[in-house]
Amino acid sequence: MDHTAHHHHSAHQAEHTGHGEGHAHGHGHGHGSASWGMAVKATLHCLTGCAIGEILGMVIGTALMWGNVQTMVLAIGLAFLFGYSFTLFAVLRAGLDFKSALKVALAADTVSIAVMELVDNAIIALTPGAMDAHLSEGLFWFALLGGFAVAFVITTPVNKWMIGRGKGHAVVHAYH
Repeated sequence: MDHTAHHHHSAHQAEHTGHGEGHAHGHGHGHGSASWGMAVKATLHCLTGCAIGEILGMVIGTALMWGNVQTMVLAIGLAFLFGYSFTLFAVLRAGLDFKSALKVALAADTVSIAVMELVDNAIIALTPGAMDAHLSEGLFWFALLGGFAVAFVITTPVNKWMIGRGKGHAVVHAYH
């Protein structure tokens, strides 16, 4: 497959040399292996967007005195929005047009964000009293941050598996 139309020369060279992030070999066709370091970086990238969106959603929902379900829906929606936007802006800076960049962001982050949000929100929902805790209470933050920590641990091997098969965050590495 000719990759010249899809990424810059320096990104292509970095992919061959392993520059910077321990890129998977095999051009993302599923024949390479992903390092744990690469999976951790991809998961931290995802976690950052998810955390910003989710916390912002919780703050907005609480400030508007919404119920738990509405607040959680907003928080999850914003987690996806911020998670995708980090990747979207990075690949737009690399020179992709908006439609292509959006496709890359969706392919790169959907599974990672979905797993992270499922695990994180399950932790919050299953922690006694956390759904009714206010932003000023330690229980709220303990459940939220604990959920992020557990989600990180569970999502990292998922990302490693996907990157090793040329899926998920591996599609972004050609544009870094």
